[in-house]
Amino acid sequence: MTDLFIISYRTVLFYFLILFVMRVMGKREVGELGVIDIVVFIIMAEVAAFALDSPDEKLIEAIVPIFILVVIQLTTSFISLKSKKFRDLVDGDPSTIIRDGQIMEDEMRKQRYNLDDLFQQLREQKVGSIRDVSYAFLEPSGNLSIFTKENIQPVLSLISDGVIQKSHLALIGKTEEWLYGELKKQGMSDITQIFYCSYERNELKYQLKDNYR
Repeated sequence: MTDLFIISYRTVLFYFLILFVMRVMGKREVGELGVIDIVVFIIMAEVAAFALDSPDEKLIEAIVPIFILVVIQLTTSFISLKSKKFRDLVDGDPSTIIRDGQIMEDEMRKQRYNLDDLFQQLREQKVGSIRDVSYAFLEPSGNLSIFTKENIQPVLSLISDGVIQKSHLALIGKTEEWLYGELKKQGMSDITQIFYCSYERNELKYQLKDNYR
């Protein structure tokens, strides 16, 4: 009876504790969780399960690891916010699966993404022909973002947090020399000051970081 009471008490406690932790970690859909978020949740679930399965163990031995995991997640989130390179290292960058109606076989093989997965996601988004697709990006979340030729085309960041996105430049058929030249025309020579830069409707647009405005 005592063990049953302890398990019930701990179940309620961990319910509210994990609910609090998820609120602290921020509002994101499950499909948009990063790799670190998923790892934190898995370990947290294991710690909670151990505490419930072992009522004789001290409760603090389960609570401390959970708070350590929260600190790890918040720290990595802060670093990700400040560093594009760290975000790419942890979460990865979107992969171009289709370009101008052509399937990128090498990229699919690299991402271990097969044709059945591709066709399923095309059907789910009611796309009848690959030839109608201008771009399809496999996002880090595993979702497929599809842009057909008659729709508005995707906006790609050419500079993110002061870092040039070379793969995005290649997608729109531009070079770093072109980018530097266009920025220079607008009086901008230091790309580290740029928070975000994109090429929309044949026009280069950028936004400075807060501390440079």
